[in-house]
Amino acid sequence: MNITEVKVYTARDGGRLKAYATVVFDDCFIVRDLKIIEGHKGLFVSMPSRRRQDGTFRDIVHPLNSETRTTIEERVIQEFDKVKHLEPAQETDIEEIE
Repeated sequence: MNITEVKVYTARDGGRLKAYATVVFDDCFIVRDLKIIEGHKGLFVSMPSRRRQDGTFRDIVHPLNSETRTTIEERVIQEFDKVKHLEPAQETDIEEIE
């Protein structure tokens, strides 16, 4: 499975949440609402999740192995690094920048 498109939307609040991302796989499967968050050890990507009735969160989609998680995280953060200076919520994608 290949990542064929990454779009990043910078966050407006300026807190730990830095941006949202959308990732397209093989030009046929899209995952929206990944979050780019500033953690204690740097940036990381949080998968889309939903709040459960007990108040906890559960991922809606997530990689099944660490190699796939690393690939997604690297591509999303790479795109974020390219667009972080742009206005909040300004959309770009990896093909437009290269």
